[in-house]
Amino acid sequence: MPSTRRYNYVSINLFWLGLNVASGSITPLILPYMVALFAPPHLKNTYLAQARVAGLAVAMLIQPLAGLLSDRNPSRWGRRRPFIATGMALYMPFLLMMSLVTSYPMLLLVGVLLQFASNIAHGALQALIPDLVPEEERGRASAIKSIMELLPGVALIPVAGLVDKGNVTAALGIVAASLLVTAGITILTVREKPLREKPADPLGPAVLRIVLLAVIFMVVMQSSQQMVKFVGRLLEGRGAVQLAAVGLTGLAAMAVSIIVGVYFSARVGIGREAREHTSFIWWVVNRLLFLAAVGSIQAFALYYLRDVLLIENAATMTTTLLLIITIFLLSTALTSGYLADGVVPTPSGTGFRRRLTTFFARLVTATRLHTLGHRGFLVVAGIVAAIGTAIMIVSLNIYVLLLGGCILGAGVGVFWSINWALGTELAPAEKAGKYMGISNLAGAGAGIVGAGIGGPMADFFNMARPGLGYMVIFAIYGALFLLSSLVMRGVKE
Repeated sequence: MPSTRRYNYVSINLFWLGLNVASGSITPLILPYMVALFAPPHLKNTYLAQARVAGLAVAMLIQPLAGLLSDRNPSRWGRRRPFIATGMALYMPFLLMMSLVTSYPMLLLVGVLLQFASNIAHGALQALIPDLVPEEERGRASAIKSIMELLPGVALIPVAGLVDKGNVTAALGIVAASLLVTAGITILTVREKPLREKPADPLGPAVLRIVLLAVIFMVVMQSSQQMVKFVGRLLEGRGAVQLAAVGLTGLAAMAVSIIVGVYFSARVGIGREAREHTSFIWWVVNRLLFLAAVGSIQAFALYYLRDVLLIENAATMTTTLLLIITIFLLSTALTSGYLADGVVPTPSGTGFRRRLTTFFARLVTATRLHTLGHRGFLVVAGIVAAIGTAIMIVSLNIYVLLLGGCILGAGVGVFWSINWALGTELAPAEKAGKYMGISNLAGAGAGIVGAGIGGPMADFFNMARPGLGYMVIFAIYGALFLLSSLVMRGVKE
């Protein structure tokens, strides 16, 4: 595969920017705001969890199917771009419907439709790096991808202001514009070669495996959720004993849902090849553990700031927190991508710049950071993110919370840059769409587990003591970060 020019890294990854403006606007800002309009105040976390689970369950099914079908797409425009265009053509009218929502059931329906459309595009998009970038350059290409996923932190400032003012329609307009521009550029500038020969494998068994994959995961998650409810009912009236038992059961439920559910679902989804790709399965487990934690912290941040720290413009402050996290995230994302590829920095420039680059080069050489590889960096990412979460839990004001966010952001930056590159290495190049589509377990599954179990738990503990619920679920998410580091023992580069 020929080397990919650096400007192609941008065109290949640009649509990630639009997708993340959409998810960064809807998930932490617009959806919580709209749920609060229709839900009973003491159950809003549960209602928010239901809305997220409904949409993400669809995403868990559609994204790998789109990846699988795009692997077989014979279009002269290439395998992936027609799916991106189709997804966006469906997404726009559904986005308009969201601005017209007048009830919670209608909000649920629109959320499902948006996930259906966006994941048609998403499932194909995630195969562009394996398709077009040489293996030795994928760390750098994935670092550009991670930056595209992080830049929306700046774009969300006007969205947050509009949400605080109740102007959801204008906020959704910004989302639509970002998607149209970035999708258009990617579709027009990326050059794919048409598929020369369709895969010989029959389509039916592969589709059945994906459906079974999603069903198994949902059954495991729902069983774990019921286990938490059972413990709560069993110890009703036992005060602190009940609270402690429910908290520990919640942690166990999330861990079981993720590790057991993903492991067996991925085995079904991959088929007989699973025994040859156990490292890829454990990579999915690592990805889901980490994303379940960081995505759920993001999802419940607005309610935490409004209900615990009593901040009136909670949407704007949520965006400020996410922006600060993004700044630290960006500071580690690109650097860690190069180091994970084994690139040793060299001094450059003059004056202060040369002194700074010389110091950094000596630091890398002395600590041998460039020898950690993707696996080692992901272990570090989980530990750093857990430390940042712990600081956020004990924060009594917004300034300590932001400090924890800075540390969390550094860990997330390393993860975003490295994790995807490792996945593209572990996935067979000729079936990249199928394998990377299965990684949707980590995207959709993270939201399902983190919110599906965490949302009702937050309401349960908040009724015992206002604000306690957020501290409990954030502590559980910190434990998931540590587990994400631990399971890397199962991944061999």
